[in-house]
Amino acid sequence: MDVLANVSVLARFGHALSDETRARILLALADGSRYPADLADDLGVSRQKLSNHLACLRGCGLVVAAPEGRRTRYELADPTIGQAIADLVTVVLAVDPACCADSASGCC
Repeated sequence: MDVLANVSVLARFGHALSDETRARILLALADGSRYPADLADDLGVSRQKLSNHLACLRGCGLVVAAPEGRRTRYELADPTIGQAIADLVTVVLAVDPACCADSASGCC
């Protein structure tokens, strides 16, 4: 894979993680496939909001929809995504608290 392709992949992953709800969805799906209604209830978001975020995550190539009769189950597009998420949450970063205190600083 060339550098530009790698940048594109990381940008899509970063976009997905830039929203708290999408990050929570990915964490939930890292534990296994789920139905949208159950995810919405567990995450405390409306089904419409969840649907919009799932569409974004599908567009980023991180989740896939698996039809099951009249229902649709969502899962990570690849098991390595779950491992990558697990690896990311175990990383300890030394962050200057003043850096990300507001979005005007431009660092986060």
